[in-house]
Amino acid sequence: MAPFPKRAMVLAAGLGTRMRPLTDNKPKPLIEVAGKPLLDHVLDRLAQAGVETAIVNIHYLAEQLERHLAARKKPRVVISDERGTLLGTGGGVVKVLGEFRGEPFFHVNSDTIWIDGVQPNFTRLAETFDPATMDALLLLAPSAGSIGYAGRGDYKMTPEGRLERRTEQEVAPFVYAGAAILTPALFKGAPHGEFSLTTLFDRAAENGRLHGLRLEGLWMHVGSPDAVTAAEDAIRASAS
Repeated sequence: MAPFPKRAMVLAAGLGTRMRPLTDNKPKPLIEVAGKPLLDHVLDRLAQAGVETAIVNIHYLAEQLERHLAARKKPRVVISDERGTLLGTGGGVVKVLGEFRGEPFFHVNSDTIWIDGVQPNFTRLAETFDPATMDALLLLAPSAGSIGYAGRGDYKMTPEGRLERRTEQEVAPFVYAGAAILTPALFKGAPHGEFSLTTLFDRAAENGRLHGLRLEGLWMHVGSPDAVTAAEDAIRASAS
């Protein structure tokens, strides 16, 4: 088993346009769900998983995020400032790739939230990850039954856990849940500047090195104001 990742990249630089009007004066990662900002749901879970350092990229209303993150002790937060230019899900990682010291790391969207099953999903990812056969291990949620998601899914998964992206006409059983373990090798030859991580996922899939792990528990896609209410209802129901 590979060593448990001690570092993480948390994406917090998006504009949050689909969350308006909630994001007119507040960045999406600071929108509260069940009394806690989305970003803190992610960082608290990473801290519980033993992650020591989280690199957080910022762009929209960056000063609010800086003030909020200044109070955190665990994990230690390193700011990646993208106020000048948004770099996308891929370019944002390339900018700070040296922070990961050549080791696998967690990669998490700041707006992903879930209710864990018996074993934490970050722990399950770490225990499943095999750098000898994987460039990326994605946490996947069922396309049907996840809170706030009504799309056509992202991936099909083989019995061995390899992923294949759905074609435009298909409906796929799994959607990327916004959390993964990635290796620096995934970024070999990657462009600089803005680009989507999907480009590298597709290349890894072609090489048989993109794998998936089904999330245990309940994933909540918080992509709109209505989804905030649905997520809070699900959290309350799980606690009762």
